[in-house]
Amino acid sequence: MRSPLLKTSLSHNARSVSYDSKLLERLTAAALPHCLALAKKNNAELAALAGVEISILGSRAMAKVHRDFLNIPGATDVITFPYGEILVCAHIAAARAPEFGHSTTQELALYIIHGLLHLSGFDDITPPEAEKMAATQQQILKLILSEAH
Repeated sequence: MRSPLLKTSLSHNARSVSYDSKLLERLTAAALPHCLALAKKNNAELAALAGVEISILGSRAMAKVHRDFLNIPGATDVITFPYGEILVCAHIAAARAPEFGHSTTQELALYIIHGLLHLSGFDDITPPEAEKMAATQQQILKLILSEAH
């Protein structure tokens, strides 16, 4: 159920990490309407964007962006830019997925949802905001995983 008003592109640039790219694309498309509804409710960036570009990166590329744009060394799981670009680190997803009982694909989907929620008016600066955002992203992930199977 892709939103006809919001175009998404998903580029896969971390070839050394194994995940199901087709499933990830379906999960992203399924998450988008849920996040877009929240963005409209919150009058947030996602509601005004024509599209979202999502890139799956390796840890070196992510570390470079993290350093160049946020002046923080090392890779991170997800970086969201307000103009609709979401960068996700496949290596971090692969490393952390077993900790949460997820596949790498599910962990990547969670990071994409996290980025979409940032564009939907959510933030994770304070502990209460982080808890609300984490609960919302888990709820959306659970919903789209049940829709995908």
